[in-house]
Amino acid sequence: MTTITTRTDARTAFGYADLPALLSRMTGDEKHSNAATSTLDVLWVLYNRVLRVSPQTAQDPGRDRFYLSKGHGPMAYYAILVAHGFFPVDWLDTWASFDSALGFHPDRTLVPGVEISSGSLGHGLPMAVGSAIGLRAQGLDARVVVLVGDAELDEGSNHEAIEVAAAFGLDNLTVVVIDNASTSYRVPDRIAARFATEGWEVASVDGRDHDQLETALSHRTNRPTVVVAAVEEKWS
Repeated sequence: MTTITTRTDARTAFGYADLPALLSRMTGDEKHSNAATSTLDVLWVLYNRVLRVSPQTAQDPGRDRFYLSKGHGPMAYYAILVAHGFFPVDWLDTWASFDSALGFHPDRTLVPGVEISSGSLGHGLPMAVGSAIGLRAQGLDARVVVLVGDAELDEGSNHEAIEVAAAFGLDNLTVVVIDNASTSYRVPDRIAARFATEGWEVASVDGRDHDQLETALSHRTNRPTVVVAAVEEKWS
């Protein structure tokens, strides 16, 4: 049975039920709506239950990092950041306009809470590997969680990053793959098998079930973890 989160964020009074209204404030063409809404439940669980980061700790070296590699669909990301108090809700009304901080791709220099500027597919996972290595070198017990799309894994740079992360035993790295069957070369269960072959800890979950997501995203072993989150393309 699919479960969802009903609790709100105490700082803003926004809850999961408010997300459709927040999303509806972002209007216009080229929204990549399906790309965004396929990530919504994963993002909510990460910020509501898992990540150790808040507006007050966004510059703390020991914070957890979240990287949205699937940056071409940032609407859900923006809604989640608003719901957790990173920037004001009225910013959503001006998204993608000339003078807005909220572009079609997230910009780390403009949007509070955004860790990387993204949207060029294939970059987020290699960057997350580098960050995980750097955090380990500094002796910081912080995690890096990176969200990628299933089709994005066709990029060769991701395969190299998968191998390196396993070779270094990066237990502070978690990859979330949104599997919405959008890749041209999809074979059922191939994503999980690919990571398992390289030595990753693997979990396959319902990408709309908040309890399953929390369990998988909170789990850490002595190696990198991938969570393959299967979702329908549209969220309702």
